[in-house]
Amino acid sequence: MPAQLLTGTPVVEQLHARIRSILQNLPLDAPRPTLALLVPRDPSAQAYARAIRKQFSNLLLEVRAFALEDQLEESDFLRLLKQLDSDTSVTGILALQPLPPRISRSTLSEAMPPAKDVDGVSYEQQGRLALGTPTIAPSTPLGGMLLLRHYGITVTGRHAVVIGRSPIVGRPLALLLLMADATVTICHTRTLDLARFTRQADLLFAAAGRPGLVTADMVKPGAVVVDFGVSVIDGRLVGDVDPAVAEVASALTPVPGGTGPVTTAVLACNLLRLAGLWPEEQLF
Repeated sequence: MPAQLLTGTPVVEQLHARIRSILQNLPLDAPRPTLALLVPRDPSAQAYARAIRKQFSNLLLEVRAFALEDQLEESDFLRLLKQLDSDTSVTGILALQPLPPRISRSTLSEAMPPAKDVDGVSYEQQGRLALGTPTIAPSTPLGGMLLLRHYGITVTGRHAVVIGRSPIVGRPLALLLLMADATVTICHTRTLDLARFTRQADLLFAAAGRPGLVTADMVKPGAVVVDFGVSVIDGRLVGDVDPAVAEVASALTPVPGGTGPVTTAVLACNLLRLAGLWPEEQLF
């Protein structure tokens, strides 16, 4: 029997309904939560910025975009973050990646104001997540967890295998899974005999950015497979998981239409968290 498709649409609709309910209860003269969106010239970042603007506009959330030119110096980037930190009208800050060449990921983590860190990239927010006491978690892995919760898929006590170790998806996902009492194995593109590990997974998460990396013979029959990969091949969006996996897995997120839309919705939830409007227990 083909796998159940875990589409993101119903999860997004549920989150949007909650966001609208919260915003409707704000006083008419209250400022709307506002996102400062730092956008590099990279085409994928530009596309994600458009998706954020569209979804946030539908929710009546404010977005202020700032272009990050390829020639941007580190000193100018730090000055912008400091300016946005002191701007009381800005609720959260998101710097899309890949960052301009002169800006390192460590610079971003060091300089991002934790109280306005909408995607959990600052050292403080990363540390809180590592200790199991997060206030903000990166929106992509958190969206994957909320998607599983929506479909009633049990995480506690199950063996979760994560392919990917990036600080924005793989690593924080592993920490969120540990918080949910899963037994976690982290793999990556240099793992020897990757299939030996993936065949043990009750829950398999692909976040390596390698199209078609996970094939049907690498998946345990009946496993749940969550695909975070997004690549463009011949003008089509494809994930890290080969479509043939649907014949082996019990459930699978499609690409497109799976984890992607949920990521943007969770980003809006995180913005409300920073504004003090979203109860923590409804996300973690």
